[in-house]
Amino acid sequence: MDDSQHKELKRLRQRIDEIDVELVGLLQERLKVAEEIGRTKAEFSQQPLDLSREREVIQHILKQNAKKFPPGGLRIIFGEIISACRNAQRPARVGYLGPETTFSHMAAARFFGHAPEFIPMENITEVFEEVERGRTDYGVVPIENSVEGTVALAMDGLCDFKVKVCGEVYLPIVHDLISQSGRTDKIRRILSHPQPLAQCRRWLQHNMRAIPTEAVVSTAQAARWAAVDSSVAAIASPLAARTYNLQTVDRHIEDFAGNTTRFLVLGNECPKPSGKDKTSLLLSLEDRPGSLFKLLEPLAKLRINLTKIQSRPIKNEPWRYLFYVDIEGHIEDPNVQKGIKVIRKGCAFLEWLGSYPMGEMAASAANPLS
Repeated sequence: MDDSQHKELKRLRQRIDEIDVELVGLLQERLKVAEEIGRTKAEFSQQPLDLSREREVIQHILKQNAKKFPPGGLRIIFGEIISACRNAQRPARVGYLGPETTFSHMAAARFFGHAPEFIPMENITEVFEEVERGRTDYGVVPIENSVEGTVALAMDGLCDFKVKVCGEVYLPIVHDLISQSGRTDKIRRILSHPQPLAQCRRWLQHNMRAIPTEAVVSTAQAARWAAVDSSVAAIASPLAARTYNLQTVDRHIEDFAGNTTRFLVLGNECPKPSGKDKTSLLLSLEDRPGSLFKLLEPLAKLRINLTKIQSRPIKNEPWRYLFYVDIEGHIEDPNVQKGIKVIRKGCAFLEWLGSYPMGEMAASAANPLS
């Protein structure tokens, strides 16, 4: 590289430094305005989390960008800026199914950014309990997987605890086989949570038939075990490999591409309508012929899209069921109010679990914690 090239490179780097200083100044100014907003919200007893407004901000930024800056990167950048500004208004505590590096941890970070305090819980029930008692502001729990179906403990939590569903997040699930050496000939046992073991069953049978598998409480625990035992491999996330300094034996060993888990965000208040919302209901039907049809018919007539219906046995009442139902729209939408009013007549019990902006299906399995 000659002198003229060195000078040009130096000039461009100096310009980058100048732009970075300008960006820091603007971020500081944005933080001050956000803190003023927080004080105003506090006067009116409003929560710092405003999903409708946050979605509006992101969409406005993407529109202004016109795809000149990579949109995916811009989403991540402004997601973290919003997270830091929101947390400056009032620090948030978010519970999740731990320990660190689990997919629940990754989903919580994808939804809230990295600014809140993330608190690992030992089980899904504890996440519900801590939100209900106010010891955490929010909780994040898996509710269903595109391959394995509904998570029963989360469904039970919605029945048993007085919390609101205030958001959802979809996380692509990528499973890697990781170990200390990264070599298959060193592996004597494979550990993971029962769901990843099930989601990688075909790959394991085809590639690791002679190696015994063992279920543990989380993918993170499996990775921790692999970090101290060179004969153990774990099925876990790429983040777990980096966190515990493990090597990758093989990548993307899940049996089905597009494997995605939906997580619910639990809280005590629901956001205002965003224009693209979902409402969750819990109900039981009257014990008479055609009761399920009478539930679905008025929704169809009102052109309300039903996106999920899942039955769950009622404890202590054999052969009676509760139904978890997701419909498109917000509880404040007149059409949704009308639909709920109609179907309530045919229900023995109906509870509104929450209304919240629809989560966006991620385009890739990019690690939100990287």
